[in-house]
Amino acid sequence: MKAHQFVAFASKHGVSTNTSNQVLFEALYEEGENISLVDTLVSIGKNKLDLDETELRAYLEDNETAKEVKKEIESGRRKYRIGGVPYFIVDGNAVDKPYAFSGAQPQATFLEVFDEVSFDEK
Repeated sequence: MKAHQFVAFASKHGVSTNTSNQVLFEALYEEGENISLVDTLVSIGKNKLDLDETELRAYLEDNETAKEVKKEIESGRRKYRIGGVPYFIVDGNAVDKPYAFSGAQPQATFLEVFDEVSFDEK
C-alpha cells in the first residue's frame, strides 16, 4: 500500500506515474530495496525524484491518504472488473472503449493492441 501512496504523492507533485513506477521497480528488482518501508520510499523520492522528504513522509504516514488510495484502487477494480495483477489498460483516444487484459502477456499481445489503437487513431 505504501508504494501506491508513493505513486499518488509523486503524481500530485508533477511526476508521471510511469516515472514513479520505474524508480520503484528499479529499487525493488535491481537494488533489492524494501519498497514497503516509509524510510526507503522517502529516500527514493528525495534522491531519484527530488520530492520533499518531509511532505512525502507525512503523506506516507497519514492513514487518511492511505484510505484515499485504497478507495481509488477499489474504484478501478470495480470499473474494469480487475481480479488480479498484472492488469493492463490501454486507452487509445480514438477508441470507444479501452483495451484491458489480465495476467502476464506475450509481447505479441501488446503489439497487437498497440497496432489496433494506432490504426484506430488514423
